[in-house]
Amino acid sequence: MVLVVPPEDSAMKLCIDRYEATVVADATGAALSPYYPPAGKKARYLFEIWEKRVAEAAEGTELARSMPLPSLPVWQRSPSLVPRAAEPRVHVVPAGYTSGEDAKVACERAKKRLCTEPEWRRACRGEKNEDFPYGATYVQGICNVFRETHPGVLLYENPSIHHTDPRFNRVTSKGKALLRKTGETPKCDSHWGQDAIADMVGNLDEWVDDPEGTFVGGFYARAKKDGCQSTVRAHGFDYADYSTGFRCCASPEDR
Repeated sequence: MVLVVPPEDSAMKLCIDRYEATVVADATGAALSPYYPPAGKKARYLFEIWEKRVAEAAEGTELARSMPLPSLPVWQRSPSLVPRAAEPRVHVVPAGYTSGEDAKVACERAKKRLCTEPEWRRACRGEKNEDFPYGATYVQGICNVFRETHPGVLLYENPSIHHTDPRFNRVTSKGKALLRKTGETPKCDSHWGQDAIADMVGNLDEWVDDPEGTFVGGFYARAKKDGCQSTVRAHGFDYADYSTGFRCCASPEDR
């Protein structure tokens, strides 16, 4: 985790995960697929729906008709599976398809918590307290946001449908992944002293601790240029799709 101590308000001191979350089964520590919900019952439901649709190959572009479904181990479909946030790791695919409810559970099982919105936003702004991790004004391409296309366009010629398709975050454009692995966009790091937090703007939207439902930061195809201020409040805390991820916070005395 990265220690965040705002110069203007040291009382806000917190620790925050260096990278967007990956998830493991709480009981065994086995890694969960990042392409399905981290709760077993939800993962099974989604897999069964899309297994049938992909097998039928009845809709979408040529890419959609030829692209296989990500595998899902049988044990990850268990209704008793409880998710836990893994120790943050670099160069791994972060977990999408996560609801705010499941993110909260995963953080708590890791003896952490979801960040509050003010905590998350201040951490994103870096020690210099600027609107973007890298400075005061938007620069296209520094963070993995506002990309050249949307996976829904490449799979269905429509960015507004099928947002639970487990293949969305495996789509590439111009030979490069739309969803990048953790830490692969270092110019977007939010700096704190000699340390830094990766991907707070772009890559995946991230849930914060709001029971009404709020995620922040923007994801790779979101057409927004508001950096650390990027906010979506249009969905309940139980909502999840390919773009929703999270990271955890903790009080320094608890680490």
